[in-house]
Order: sequence, then structure tokens, then C-alpha cells
Amino acid sequence: MTAYDFTPLYRSAIGFDRFAQMVDEALRSDAQPNYPPYNIELVSEDQYRISMAVAGFERDELDLEIERDTLRIVGRRQRQDNKSTFLHRGIATRDFEHRFRLADHVKVVGASLNNGLLNIDLVREVPETLKPRKIAIGAPTADNVQRLEQRAA
Repeated sequence: MTAYDFTPLYRSAIGFDRFAQMVDEALRSDAQPNYPPYNIELVSEDQYRISMAVAGFERDELDLEIERDTLRIVGRRQRQDNKSTFLHRGIATRDFEHRFRLADHVKVVGASLNNGLLNIDLVREVPETLKPRKIAIGAPTADNVQRLEQRAA
């Protein structure tokens, strides 16, 4: 695996240390768990859905938490007292913890558990002050022309 050194980035840019940390975390292959399987779906331009296969988990065994820009999903199975003897065990029922890094202005708006799928709905809400604005180019008004002439005199 190739290692990247972000030191030059720190010398010439301010505030991009978070970006470098995200790239570093993404390059680590062991940082991303593959259980339980999940989908990330673009529902519309600013709406997303994470669907996670959590068969066998009850609502009270799942925990969703948001801390700053990270969505954390934890599944902790309650231990059953009966010891079953399996001839084949293909359904995983182990505990898990999964983290998703959320972009700026992305908010979780709801979650539901149906037929073994945990659906988490997200929406990107960009504040009005950060949205692009058109600025009309107008002709100079008579009032502006008078003020300019007075300053020149």
C-alpha cells in the first residue's frame, strides 16, 4: 500500500487538516467493516438513503447516534440463554458498529426498520446564505450620478 505524506498541505493551506484526515482514514482498508451489508442511495438531488441489512435485530438492539459530522450505527444483540446446535450457520448475528462521515449540511431526518432493513433518510440543507445568488447589473441611477459629480467637484 502506498503511504501519502500530507505535510506539504499543512504548510500551505489552513483548515484542510480535516480533509487530510478523511483521506488517510479512507486509505485504511481495515477501517471499513463489511458487516452488515448496506446500500447508499441517491433518492433525489439533495436526499439520500442508507439501507442496512440487519436481519435478526430488534429495534431496541439498534442504536443511531450523530456526533458532529459522523453517523454511528451500533447493533448489540441480547444474549440468548438457550444454546442451539447448528448443522449450518449462515446467518450472522454478531454485534457491529458502523460509521458514516456526513458532508457539511447533511442531516438525518428519519429512520425506520422494516423487513430486516434499517433505512436511514438523510437530506442536504444548504443555508440560504451559502447558496449561489445572482446579482443584477443595473444602470447607474440619477442619484448615484449626482453623488459622483459632487465628489468630483
